[in-house]
Amino acid sequence: MSLAHNGSGRFDVWAPGAGSVTLLANGEQYRMARIDAGPGAEGWWSAAGAPGEGDVDYGYLLDGDTHPLPDPRSRRLPEGVHALSRTFSPAVHEWQDSGWQGKELRGSVIYELHVGTFTPAGTLDAAADKLGYLVDLGVDFVELLPVNGFNGTHNWGYDGVQWYTVHEGYGGPAAYQRFVDAAHAAGLGVIQDVVYNHLGPSGNYLARFGPYVKQGDANTWGDSINLDGPGSDVVRQYILDNAALWLRDYHVDGLRLDAVHALKDERAVHILEDLGALGDAISAETGLPKTLIAESDLNNPRLIYPRNANGYGLAGQWSDDFHHAVHVNVSGETTGYYGDFVTLGVLAKVLKDGFLHDGSYSSFRGRHHGRPINTSLVHPEALVVCNQNHDQIGNRATGDRLSQSLPFGPLAVAAVITLTSPFTPMLFMGEEFGASTPWQFFTSHPEPELGKATAEGRIREFERMGWDPAVVPDPQDPETFRRSKLDWAETSAGEHARLLELYRDLTALRRQHPELADLGFTETEVGFNDDDGWLRFRRGSVEVLLNFSEQKIRLEDARGDLLLTTDEATVLDGGSLTLAPWSAAVVKG
Repeated sequence: MSLAHNGSGRFDVWAPGAGSVTLLANGEQYRMARIDAGPGAEGWWSAAGAPGEGDVDYGYLLDGDTHPLPDPRSRRLPEGVHALSRTFSPAVHEWQDSGWQGKELRGSVIYELHVGTFTPAGTLDAAADKLGYLVDLGVDFVELLPVNGFNGTHNWGYDGVQWYTVHEGYGGPAAYQRFVDAAHAAGLGVIQDVVYNHLGPSGNYLARFGPYVKQGDANTWGDSINLDGPGSDVVRQYILDNAALWLRDYHVDGLRLDAVHALKDERAVHILEDLGALGDAISAETGLPKTLIAESDLNNPRLIYPRNANGYGLAGQWSDDFHHAVHVNVSGETTGYYGDFVTLGVLAKVLKDGFLHDGSYSSFRGRHHGRPINTSLVHPEALVVCNQNHDQIGNRATGDRLSQSLPFGPLAVAAVITLTSPFTPMLFMGEEFGASTPWQFFTSHPEPELGKATAEGRIREFERMGWDPAVVPDPQDPETFRRSKLDWAETSAGEHARLLELYRDLTALRRQHPELADLGFTETEVGFNDDDGWLRFRRGSVEVLLNFSEQKIRLEDARGDLLLTTDEATVLDGGSLTLAPWSAAVVKG
C-alpha cells in the first residue's frame, strides 16, 4: 500500500478530526489549511509560509488548544515527549559505509543489547566504543532494544510513544547514525527492535490527531493500533514509513518486530506482509540485505513462508520453544509455561522440527497450539533462538540470569547447544561471560501516579504467583536500573573469562564449519536418552554431544576429530567419547 500523500511537506500533519490546526514554529503561529490528499488519506493539513529551512522547534495547536502537541512524526524531541518537536534531517549525515556489503541471516550470530545498560554511560557513542569487543566475540549483528522516544530518563524501550525519534538520553538521531556507521566499519550489521503493536502510557498524543488506535480494543499492553478500521490506510502508512526510516535513512540492516501476535489486522493483506514487501523493495533498491524478524508466540510458520506461497515473506521469527526446552533442561525449572518442556525428548524434537508445539496440546494455554513447518519452504536459519533474552530474564520476578544460579557446566552446555544449533543463535548482552548482574524491569515515569501504579502492579503480579513482594524490585527505584548495568570488569575474572573464551571458540567454530548453519531441517539427526541424560545431534560431518547429568557418560560411535570440549575430562578414544558431568563436545568425522 502506498498513499499519494504521506506527510511530504515539511510540517504537514494528519489530523482528520480537527476543525482547525495551527502550527507553532520558533514561536510564530501559522494557520494550517486542509489539502486534498486523495481517497483514504483525507485529513492532511499544510502550513503556507512556514520556515523552509534551518532548525525549527515546533508543535501543533488543535481546535484552539493553548498547549502545543509534538509532531507524530517527530525526528527529535530534545526536551522530552511532552514538549516541542525539533526538525532533523537524516540527509545531513555524511555516511562512511559506502563499502558495506550487508549481512545475510544464514550463518550469523545476533547480539541483543539495551543501550542504557550495556555501558556505564548508557549512550550510543559509548556502545560504539564496545564494538571491537563484539567483533572479537564473533557476532555478526547487533540488535538494539527499542530506542524511540519515551517519557522519563530510562526504560526498556517498549513504552515508546514517538516511533520516529531516537531517545535524547542515548544521544539522539545523530548519535544513532554514528553508531550504525561505526558498526558497519567494524563489519557488524545492525538490527533495530521496533514496536508497532501498542504505545506507552505517557506522552501518547496520537489519538488527539486521528484514529491511530482502536479505543477499547486492547491487547496485553494497551489499546491496539488501528490496522484495519476507518482511517487505517494512513495509520498503516505511518508504520511503513517508520520502517523505511530505519532501513533507508538510518542504513539499518534489519528490524525485529515486537510481539506481532498483538497486531490485530483483519485485512486481506496483513501489515506484516506489507512490511515484508517493503523490506524486499528497499533491499532491491540499495543492493543490501534487509532482514525482518518477527517476535511471535503463535508458532505459525506462515510468517516466514514466501509471499508467493501465501506467507508474509519475513526473513525470520523467534522460536520460544527452543529457549524453553534449553532452560528447563539446564535449570530444572518446570513451573508455568515450562511445564511442557521437561524432557530431553522435547529438546530433540525442537532441534529437529523447530517447534515443540506444532499442533500439539499446550498445557499452559489449555489448548492445542501451533502448526508444523513446511521444511520445503523454510530453512532453519529463519528461526532465531536463544537460551536467554531480555524478556525471559527481565520478566522474571527478580530479573535473574541463568548465570546467577548455575555453575559453569550447565551454562557451557546451554552455550554449545545454542551456538551449534541449526538455527540462528542470539545472545543477550552479558550472557557470554556469565554476568552476575541481573537485568530487571525498570521505568522512570515522572508522573507520581503512573510510577506508583506501575510499581504496585508489578509487585501484585508476582505476589499472585507466590513471590514474596519484598524481593520484587521496584521498577521506579533508580537502583533497579543501575544494578542492571553490566559490570565489564567481570570479563577478565575467573569463570567469567573462561565462559567468554568458550563463546568465542563457539562462534569461531560456527564460521569454520558452515554445515552447522547451511544444511536444511531434514539434515539434522538427533539421538537422546532421558534416563542417562545425554543428547547428540549431527549436521553433516559435525556431531554435537551433550551431557545434561551429574554423572560421567560414555557414548559410542563418536568417531573423528575432537573440535571442542567444555571440560578437560572429556576424552575421545577410538570410537568412544567419555563426557564429563555437565559438559559438551563437538566432533568432526
